[in-house]
Amino acid sequence: MDILSNLKYAEGSRKDPKRVGRGEGSGYGGNAARGMNGQRSRSGSKKKAWFEGGQMPLQRRVPKFGFTNKFKVYYQVVNIDSLEKLISSKKMKEKVINSEVLKKHGLIKNLNVPVKLLGKGEIKSKLKIQVNAFSQSAKEKIEAVGGSIETI
Repeated sequence: MDILSNLKYAEGSRKDPKRVGRGEGSGYGGNAARGMNGQRSRSGSKKKAWFEGGQMPLQRRVPKFGFTNKFKVYYQVVNIDSLEKLISSKKMKEKVINSEVLKKHGLIKNLNVPVKLLGKGEIKSKLKIQVNAFSQSAKEKIEAVGGSIETI
């Protein structure tokens, strides 16, 4: 029976490590397989992962321009034709459509990100839609078939 303290690696599965810096006769004496001089030949040698050997780093080489507005609101967009496709295929039976219904049917991914309804396509069903924002064309198309749209 083997005890954990008696376990050994299988024969031939491990190689002996190089013993460097133990004299010229070993073949790894002198510079201990580190080459001649330089930063990497010294003990404790490390450099940052993004260090480029003293050349101007990529982050400083690429041009910087523009502006990012941290208050911009990013919407998840849903088109009218995707709503009509679900309704005509009898997968969506709800008459009041909000973000929970859209998430359930896979039209949006996240309930915490606002939803905007866009007017691409045509709609035939009378729906009551509750979204965070909508385009003017989407509002006109929904109201033309007798539906209503409200902002939440």
